[in-house]
Amino acid sequence: MREGNLDAPTRHPLDWQNPGFYDAAKVGHELERVFDICHGCRRCVSLCNAFPTLFDLIDAGKTGEVDGVAKTDFAKVVDQCYLCDVCYMTKCPYVPPHSWNVDFPHLMLRAKAVRFKEGKVRRADRILSSTDALGRLAGIPVVVELANGATRNGPARKLMQKVLHVHADAALPGYHSDKFRDSALQGASYPARDGATTPGKVAVFSTCFINYNDPGVGRDLLAILDHNEIPFVFAEREACCGMPKLELGDLESVAKLKDINIPPLAKLAREGYAILTPIPSCTLMFKQELPLMFPDDADVKAVRAAMFDPFEYLVARQKDGLLKTDFKEPLGKVSYHIPCHLRVQNVGQKTREALQLVPGIELNTIERCSGHAGTWGVKEEYFETAMKIGKPVFRQMNATSPDYISSDCSLAGMHIEQGIRRTGDGSSASKPAQRAHPLTLFRIAYGLPSKRKQE
Repeated sequence: MREGNLDAPTRHPLDWQNPGFYDAAKVGHELERVFDICHGCRRCVSLCNAFPTLFDLIDAGKTGEVDGVAKTDFAKVVDQCYLCDVCYMTKCPYVPPHSWNVDFPHLMLRAKAVRFKEGKVRRADRILSSTDALGRLAGIPVVVELANGATRNGPARKLMQKVLHVHADAALPGYHSDKFRDSALQGASYPARDGATTPGKVAVFSTCFINYNDPGVGRDLLAILDHNEIPFVFAEREACCGMPKLELGDLESVAKLKDINIPPLAKLAREGYAILTPIPSCTLMFKQELPLMFPDDADVKAVRAAMFDPFEYLVARQKDGLLKTDFKEPLGKVSYHIPCHLRVQNVGQKTREALQLVPGIELNTIERCSGHAGTWGVKEEYFETAMKIGKPVFRQMNATSPDYISSDCSLAGMHIEQGIRRTGDGSSASKPAQRAHPLTLFRIAYGLPSKRKQE
């Protein structure tokens, strides 16, 4: 047996349709085995709060080992894991193909799936993970003003904390009645120019967050594609990618969403489209999690092969000699945060590479977890922990007195902006930095207006 692992990490398919996957006793035994390995290593202590929670439980126990921890307390560790995947992809020396076969995130997922199967999940958490239903309701023209007003109203936020367990101080995204898919212009009929590594036409999977919460980022992506004369279409139909349900352990709902999304996306993939998703978690869902849940599904494989992060695609186009670099507007100082779900896609720092194409940019890149993690970071029991995890990011992002702060994850960007305001760390600037998605920055640098349907 070798100490550590010199081979590239590999992933085993999730055997989630096997009844044994949900055997609580087997899961408990595997938790104890993996926790013991983590205790002997402790390399991941700085990544999130799952590992400090585990090590504190061990250190406070009677034996100073895992056998001194009450088995019921294992759930406290599971609660702190938000499936960022960073421990697996960047830190753990014992992941497969190492014989110890440690996959901490997917073990936490399995434990969450057992809990969900046993009905031990709050109704509020089920609601928060139903992003399409929330978006459709909150996006109704009359309702949208009430919904957005409630996020800014102190008494309403207190009620929201009581009912939905969303912390009253957590920054929340607004909703839009002009949903992205309804308000976006269709692309011009440019001829598709394939590159050596990139298809010359794009299918946009908008994601529920872009569709309901941040349509401007989607329009910015379309403006960039249009400027580069890349024809684009939209998936015929789409639903949530399934990541919020995955994080809850609701794997049956993930499968139902897959049955909605994959057939039209697979059709586009086989027609030669590159599929772009503007949210890293959604991209990761199609690149990794669905292929691991459905390893023999040919349509899932086709979608995975066609799936790109937007800047992964744009940088590849640039290397193919097919990306315009006629930037007209300076961006000044930009502090850019790389989200965890983008880091673990193993494509490199493509957003950073793209932004560095803009002349004169002063780019400060931060590669560390912001602590937000989807719905996890806004919940009443985790919000303060999320702010604590993000504090080094807040300080580093603001240390250069940037003109812009930016993250591919819009929620992480909001969390960082709130953290900077809350801590006041690092900057002597007379005015706070603007928050803008990297796609927005790229569109601004091109000197383009946001692409949207005329009213």
